[in-house]
Amino acid sequence: MSIVIRRASATDEQAWRGLWRDYLAFYDVTLPPEVTAATWARCGDPGHLMTCRLAFEGDTLLGFAIHHPHCSTWVAGEDVYLEDLFVAQAARGKGVGRALIEDLIALGRQQGWHRLYWHTNHDNTAARRLYDSFCHEDGHIRYRLTL
Repeated sequence: MSIVIRRASATDEQAWRGLWRDYLAFYDVTLPPEVTAATWARCGDPGHLMTCRLAFEGDTLLGFAIHHPHCSTWVAGEDVYLEDLFVAQAARGKGVGRALIEDLIALGRQQGWHRLYWHTNHDNTAARRLYDSFCHEDGHIRYRLTL
């Protein structure tokens, strides 16, 4: 499989929305259309910190990685948060998720980011096998308070 990874562009919106729907279905989540529209708009805005990297084989979109750098109290530079990583069902187990993470690692080294981090559901065993091949979970538990 020959995977090409690049930043999302305006022409990718329809394909991305298809994968985004699959991603939300995987997590059994329904979002209002304006949230999806805002996410895509942020990813497409070169002035916004949120970026979407897309993995392709030929013209077929296989997966995405949405991330954003931010300052940290633990390092002098920036960390980068991988907020959403998703690979199409038909492409799973073929190295797409690994390629997307490796792309962010390379991009992070190029940009001078200090750390890349992400989280997943504790029972997402397939993803955790991939993630554990990069590093082990750090024992943190996430708390989320809706405002």
